[in-house]
Amino acid sequence: MGNWTSTQIIVFIAPFAIILLGVILWLFMRRSIRTRFRMDQQLNKDPDISEWLVVFGWTRKVIYLPVIVLSLVFFVLSLLLKEPSGTMGAIWLGFFLVNFMIEEYDAGIKELLLLVLGLGGMVLWLSYLHWLDDLWMFLGGISADMNGVAYLIFALIFLVAICVSWIRGLFFYVAFTPNYVNIQKGPTESGQQIGREEISTIVDTEDLLERMLGFGSILVTFRDARQEDIRLLVWGIGKKSRTLESIRGAIVIERHSTEPV
Repeated sequence: MGNWTSTQIIVFIAPFAIILLGVILWLFMRRSIRTRFRMDQQLNKDPDISEWLVVFGWTRKVIYLPVIVLSLVFFVLSLLLKEPSGTMGAIWLGFFLVNFMIEEYDAGIKELLLLVLGLGGMVLWLSYLHWLDDLWMFLGGISADMNGVAYLIFALIFLVAICVSWIRGLFFYVAFTPNYVNIQKGPTESGQQIGREEISTIVDTEDLLERMLGFGSILVTFRDARQEDIRLLVWGIGKKSRTLESIRGAIVIERHSTEPV
């Protein structure tokens, strides 16, 4: 460090200065910042609310979790092997393309069944024409050489996107209660509270890969057509959908109990 120029010193200090500035801002604004954890604690302490649900939307990049896991496994294998195999790269590429097609085209159970039936029909057709062995030889010859660090970089890119969506979800979330829905749109008190009767919710679990990973979508629609619908990709959709149904049930019971006899 003794031979560093002033520019190198500034570049070295810059990240620490940014972190210090963030800590200072947090200390000054900690009482006004409303994270989803703080909202959850607030609802938990409210004696008039017995059931609630606070959710946020993950990025759809979480669907690439299988690719992330495979990338990390291949990165470790590349460290153990002297020369990474081109077959590993071909497997990773095929895995990524399948994952990409499912994410890009929102493939559900019907689409995947049609794909399997189509592939099965193609295999039978090729087998009848005696071209199947040639196809296996062609696929077996595919090689995609990738450095071990490349697997790590791909995994980190997707992990960063997932982490950013989690951090964003600290300040952009939706809280459901039997009487109202609170839509938080920022780190401070910026938000919107809407009566429960002014919205409706739809649980969407048609995406097969999302459901296998424990994810599903909660769609919030509004009576006011001027307001855009909100779609949240939620983890643990099974438990959260049951909680949402219980909240809906609490509204129905309350309405019936207040009707005049």
